[in-house]
Amino acid sequence: MIIAKNIFLVIGILLLLNLIFMFFASNFNAGLMVQGGVALGVILYAVFFEKIPKSGHSAAGIVCLISLMFIAFLVIYGKADNAIYDEDVAIVLGAGIRGEQVGPMLARRLDRAVEFYEKNPRALIAVCGGQGFQEDISEALAMERYLMARGVPQEKILKEDKSTSTYENISFAKEILDGYFPQGFSSVVITSDFHVYRAVQTARKAGVSATHLEAYTLWYAWPVNYLREMLSVVKMWVHFG
Repeated sequence: MIIAKNIFLVIGILLLLNLIFMFFASNFNAGLMVQGGVALGVILYAVFFEKIPKSGHSAAGIVCLISLMFIAFLVIYGKADNAIYDEDVAIVLGAGIRGEQVGPMLARRLDRAVEFYEKNPRALIAVCGGQGFQEDISEALAMERYLMARGVPQEKILKEDKSTSTYENISFAKEILDGYFPQGFSSVVITSDFHVYRAVQTARKAGVSATHLEAYTLWYAWPVNYLREMLSVVKMWVHFG
């Protein structure tokens, strides 16, 4: 029992330390609040471990097991790229920027878009994202600048710069792309590995049939992103029915 208590205490403290690091390393987002709540809950669970009834420990075990299985599903799905590199357009979903600078997560998404374009130079690249908190320009504009600096011609880039969510990223991009491809288009969605499942399901809901490519997530960003993504997926299931 002491060993289990100490394990949970260490996990809670590590989550808290990681949260502090991520607070300064990324823009403020809901994931930080989720991780803060989880870290606090795990620490309190460890502190009051001996006073919690057996049924409480059983419930905690079930929650942990379900969460681990959920994360495993998101990881496996996110790593199963299925792009054929013949799609008409790559839809790159936005992520936070700082000021006018593309952050590491978004840079990895854009790097995958560059790789895709190099293999399929006839394709267009649709960059998605409006201007949010702590952002001096739209994410789409920052993304366009990043791609152009890496050799993608401006005429190959389409900017969707009004969206504030994954659904808007894709649905607003579709409105633009319908004008370029009145007969329909094939697409690949490019996003972070943890986000692939929700992005693909959202695309289907928006009327876009798409393959997908993942951009890897650095290990220290796993907790905040996967914890937030689990809740976002559940919210999507409830919203989409």
